[in-house]
Order: sequence, then structure tokens, then C-alpha cells
Amino acid sequence: MLSWLANAWRVPELRKRILFTFSILALYRLGSWIPAPGVDSNTINDYFNGRGGTILGLLSVFSGGALSRFAVFALGIMPYVTASIILQLMTVVVPKLEQLQKEGEAGYAKINQYTRYLTVALAAAQSTGYAYLFKRAGNLQADTGRIVLIVVTLTAGCTLLMWMGELITKRGVGNGISLLIFASILSSAPTGIAAWYNGGTMERLFFPLIALGIIAAVVFIQEGQRRIPIQYAKRMVGRRQTAGGSTYLPLRVNMAGVIPVIFAAAVMAFPPTIAQFFPSTQSWINAHFSYGSLLYIGLEGVLIIVFTYFYTAVQFNPVDQADNLRRYGGYIPGIRPGAPTAQYLDRVLTRLTLPGSLYLAAVAVLPSIFIKYGGFSQATSRALGGTSVLIVVGVALDTMRQMESQMMARSYEGFLK
Repeated sequence: MLSWLANAWRVPELRKRILFTFSILALYRLGSWIPAPGVDSNTINDYFNGRGGTILGLLSVFSGGALSRFAVFALGIMPYVTASIILQLMTVVVPKLEQLQKEGEAGYAKINQYTRYLTVALAAAQSTGYAYLFKRAGNLQADTGRIVLIVVTLTAGCTLLMWMGELITKRGVGNGISLLIFASILSSAPTGIAAWYNGGTMERLFFPLIALGIIAAVVFIQEGQRRIPIQYAKRMVGRRQTAGGSTYLPLRVNMAGVIPVIFAAAVMAFPPTIAQFFPSTQSWINAHFSYGSLLYIGLEGVLIIVFTYFYTAVQFNPVDQADNLRRYGGYIPGIRPGAPTAQYLDRVLTRLTLPGSLYLAAVAVLPSIFIKYGGFSQATSRALGGTSVLIVVGVALDTMRQMESQMMARSYEGFLK
């Protein structure tokens, strides 16, 4: 690994991309500590104490703690991620968006433009809700004019982050939006390490082994794939006859990524958050939907499995894949082209998604079980295990693949064998 990094540093273009990426991430972390105009970060931070199981605590993790300080980048990049997910889901039900998706680069550029517009709208609505929530709780002393200024600042900060992520994708090492989330989650690692060091003897002894086991499982499943053999027949293109050949269609075990975990955590965090506005139901909600309760753990696991199947169906369309294979003269040995190929791919994908969904549910649920029955602190498990490790390792692998492709283009040996 050290030799691979040394080779990457020797290439001037890659060195500039790496330095540019680190510069953008440093600016992002700086903006996460600059409070919005007229905001007392200490009072907002007091409001967030003890709210790790609500949606506010979840969003604070994905913003690198900026939301708990109500900083300029308090919204993080999550409005853009939410807008992207909404547009991807709408392509299934809106024919115009589905047509744009099939038009290639021009269609993707138009969908990306719609995503930016939706991001600004979501950021404005979300920042308005935060401002009035903190004002209602007595942690924000501001009139209407100051609230408008805060909303404009947070919306502009989210738009700036969206632009910074695109800059990393174009001029940096790539994968810009994911790297921003990666930096946000990784910023909580020192807090988790400190909580682990100050924990009990059992936590100090067994938690590193559990964390390494989770990392190994994440890498094993993230790299796992089912390779469907594809055979191409010889055909005439103009006056030339193209040579047939054999290849394979890779179907990943975890095609949905970490999106189902984020969806399920957000849904499960809504009841404790809404209960804050209805004091009469707060005791019952907190008793049954608190982080680590058996009902919370069970429902979260079921939701992750359901969302994994749903998002995988959105990402991979067996009918379109079968049509593309038939159009280019490809077929699966032993399977007739057309509808039988689509049925075969759908059957394989359905069976393949089951272990992937169970894996996601286990990675997300095990930290809660460790907290409840293993004597581990919540800060340690939140920062160093479960969803955080899943996102960090997944983004690191994707970034390493992109760097490897650039290294291989320059006749350097890659990192992933």
C-alpha cells in the first residue's frame, strides 16, 4: 500500500488531484465550525445532548457535528443525497424522467439540473424547520429577520457543499459527494476512540476485535458478486464481421449500498422526533422507540430488508438489461433471449439480494445489541461501528478503485489485486 501511495504521489496530475481533494475537505471541516449569524453554538449543543436516537442526532452524524453547532454547513450534503434519491425513485413512475435517463449524457445533465433545484428547495425547507424548532425550544433567540438570514445562510452553505462535491468529482480524485459524507463520519472517530479508551475493561478488550470483524465483513460483502456468463455471437457491422466472444455480467451482492440503512434509520427516528411536539405521547414513544429497544432493533432490521429489495429494483431493471443484450447480439448460455433472459436475471437478483439485505440489517443492528447487552457505550458504537464503518469502508473502496484505474492508465501497479 505504501508503494502504491508513493507511485501515486510521483505522478504530477494525481498529486494535484490529491492535494485539491484534501484542500476542499479542509474547507468543508472549517465551515462546519463557523456558526450561522446570531447563533450561540453552546445553547444549540446543549439541545442535542441526549438526542442520539432521534433524526436530529442521525443528521448531526452525517454533517460531521455541524448541525449540533448550527454552523454554516449544518445541513451537510444530505439534502443533495435526498434529492438524488427522490429523482431516482421518480424515474420509475414519471415517463419523462425515464425518457431523459435513456438519452445518455444530455438526459443525465438535465436530471442533474433538476436535482440541484430540488436540493435548494429541500435545504430551504429543512433550515426553516430547524430554525423554528430551536426557537420553540428556547435555544435560539431571533426575530423573523434573523431567521430569514439564518435560512439563507444554511441554504447557501448546502449549495456551496454541492458545488464543492462536484469539484472533487471533476478536479479531484472523484466520488466527491461520498467523500464529503466520508469526512463527516470520520470526524467523529476521535470521540469514539476517546469513549472506547475511557470505557470499561470488556469494552477496551473486545470492541477492537468486533470493529475489525465488521470491517472484514463489509469488505467481503461489498466485493462479492455473482458473475453471469454472457456469450456474443458473430455479426456483420457494415462490411466487417465482428468476432464473437464471452464475458460476464457482474451482479453485486449489495447493489443498494448504504441507502437502505439511511432510509430505515430516518424512518425509525421520526417517532421520537415527533414526540417532542406532543408531550403526552413522549413517554410511550421513548419507552418503545428508544435507541436499543427490542422493538426498535426488530423494526429497523425489517425496514432495511424491505428498502434493500426496493432500491435494488430501482437500480437494476432486468427487462432493460435483457433488451440491451439482445440488441448487441449477446445471450446467456442455456437461456433464450428476450423475456426468458429477463425472468432469469430477475430470479437470480431476487435470490442474490436476500443475503445482501440480511448483511445490511446485521451491520446496522449489531451495534444496538452490543450497546444493550455488551456494556459498550453509545458514543463508541455510534462512531466506530455499524453504519459508520459501512459507509467509510464502502467509500474508501470506491475511491481506491477510481485511483487504481488512473494508476493503471499510467502503467503503474494498482492497489486492489
